[in-house]
Amino acid sequence: MGKTVQCELCPTECILKDYQIGGCRVRINKGGILYSLVYGKPCAVHVDPIEKKPFFHFLPATTAFSIATAGCVLGCKFCQNWQISQANPEDTDNYNMLPDEVVRQAIFNGCRSITYTYTEPAVFYEYMYDTVQIAKRFNIKNTMHTCGYIKEKPLRELSRHMDAADVDLKAFTENFYSRICGGRLRPVLDALVVLKEEGVWIEITNLVISTLNDDIRQIKEMSRWIVNNLGTDVPLHFSRFFPYYKLKDLPPTPFETLKDARNTALDTGLKYVYIGNISSEAENTFCPKCRNTLIERIGYFVKQNNLSGGKCRFCGTVIPGIWS
Repeated sequence: MGKTVQCELCPTECILKDYQIGGCRVRINKGGILYSLVYGKPCAVHVDPIEKKPFFHFLPATTAFSIATAGCVLGCKFCQNWQISQANPEDTDNYNMLPDEVVRQAIFNGCRSITYTYTEPAVFYEYMYDTVQIAKRFNIKNTMHTCGYIKEKPLRELSRHMDAADVDLKAFTENFYSRICGGRLRPVLDALVVLKEEGVWIEITNLVISTLNDDIRQIKEMSRWIVNNLGTDVPLHFSRFFPYYKLKDLPPTPFETLKDARNTALDTGLKYVYIGNISSEAENTFCPKCRNTLIERIGYFVKQNNLSGGKCRFCGTVIPGIWS
């Protein structure tokens, strides 16, 4: 008779009987041992601009070999990749691509980095971890776009080998996380602190959704938390929401709302605040000292880069990030 086990990967902490699959859809208990159902089986494989992740302070104008498997630890009602994040692995079209092949394809396609993205990379933790080890031997950097819903022990172990993480901080209330995402806010904040402590380059994305998380007081509170716990140099991306998945009844985020959010974050002391999913000057990186344009972006395209050795070409101010 098989043993019941508790998964210790994400804060949900699923308790699984023999041959029961976790809420993430991709981890199964077999005889008291947890196995991954998606190891080496990505359902999404693409070469993307690093700016798409979005990373704005990490190897600009380079490409990232991007992979994902089915599954997720949350169930966000606005997920833009719900067809794969909320799917079972047997219901997606999967590639056979073990870690060494992922690295080989990254090299073949001239990618400077590998990004674990689209769905939540925590669900394919072992696959990601093994790929990271091989990639490092070939001087390929590793990044992830994550919801940050992962427990401290596995995150610290992964962070020792991860170069950068863009974390979705989806809102700043427990109510939003519970009602809209099926999770909790506190573990995400804890994960951000762990990433900071482990020296991983952090960028944060906040999808601004009208009536749900666009309260300017909450945005101010979130921005202050970032300043106090992570510092003023963390890039913050306010991203425009479009009606999708289970939130088709809500309108696209007004540009004025995004501008107000950005100005609020800047007023709290954050130096690098961006607006995404809509064309504007707020896609650009400006020197916080002389205010000159350092990196001009049009969508995912870098039009000009005025950084030299990680410094402003005009006044010499050091701009935090991973530039080479």
